[in-house]
Amino acid sequence: MNFQLTEEQLAVQQAARDFANNDLLPGVIDRDTEQKFPKDQIKKMGELGFMGMMVDPRYNGGGMDTISYVLAMEEISKIDASASVCMSVNNSLVCWGLEKFGTEEQKEKYLKRLATGEVIGAFCLSEPEAGSDATSQRTTAEDKGDHYLLNGTKNWITNGNSASVYIVIAQTDISKKHKGINALIVEKGMPGFVVGKKEDKMGIRGSDTHSLMFTDVKVPKANRIGEDGFGFTFAMTTLNGGRIGIASQALGIAAGAYELALKYSKERKAFGKTLGEHQAIQFKLADMATKIDAARLLVHQAAWLKDQKKDFVKAAAMAKLYASQIAQDVTTEAVQIHGGYGYVKEFHVERLMRDAKITQIYEGTTEIQKMVISRELLK
Repeated sequence: MNFQLTEEQLAVQQAARDFANNDLLPGVIDRDTEQKFPKDQIKKMGELGFMGMMVDPRYNGGGMDTISYVLAMEEISKIDASASVCMSVNNSLVCWGLEKFGTEEQKEKYLKRLATGEVIGAFCLSEPEAGSDATSQRTTAEDKGDHYLLNGTKNWITNGNSASVYIVIAQTDISKKHKGINALIVEKGMPGFVVGKKEDKMGIRGSDTHSLMFTDVKVPKANRIGEDGFGFTFAMTTLNGGRIGIASQALGIAAGAYELALKYSKERKAFGKTLGEHQAIQFKLADMATKIDAARLLVHQAAWLKDQKKDFVKAAAMAKLYASQIAQDVTTEAVQIHGGYGYVKEFHVERLMRDAKITQIYEGTTEIQKMVISRELLK
């Protein structure tokens, strides 16, 4: 085991930390309050190489390893989880899936622009009646020979209005159940494609989450990813990698809250001494730091296994399960340490607490992670 980061990885980590503090921190409270998408910041993230970190350089990507990616995700998530979820979806679900399973034509047309952040992508799996049960797709892609006719509704779509490229999972042959599902690349502006209402969310409020409606959208066969019926396998395989991204987001949210609580405990005085001199607060900080380190080791293990091209399914599910749980625990304690100040926006921790909850829900709920882990254990 080698816990030492390389010079390149440390440089990526520092670059992400500097960007988060210099570009994301100013205005983060207002963006949360106003549900404002961080458009300018996302553009700069693309310019800095954060939107296609693991993509091969021949497709304009950074060619970095997964460890570098999770290091950057953690640093950005400490400050603004709304920006980091946009980064995670673009890297883990859209770029990775296209590079691994897309055709050369698809990579040239879409991946090159996605990797630079010139455009951003969205992954469209969830539906009003198909969340955790992803096999129950009601969106249909009727085979019309040289194209598909797409009809249906998707919801909870991250980057729903800001994206230009959408990977849509749809049912082509219901008699084949999950083996009749396809993954299609849909472009914003295609006739019949309408972006629906923006969700008014508890957390990650700067992220634009929308419903999407498709009415007789004509999608060329050239936009199908993989062979006919590959869509469900594509979605599940892509989500396995996506869990590493969300695990690192949860880790970052927890670490950001802990750092704020630690700083506050050294400054705020009560009963004649700083909060950090009280054993009750010391024990809270000790528990928080231990949980964060344990989560970080799980996240890095999953990323390392992925980089080594080893089976990372169980490790990714464990990382997401644990990191999302400690994100809830640590952010709640951070609010508690801040007392009344923790309940107001200007101290940031209340936002981090609200942001933490979604990490237990999207890209596979806590319950789904337990199903994945137990299934892998019982093989």
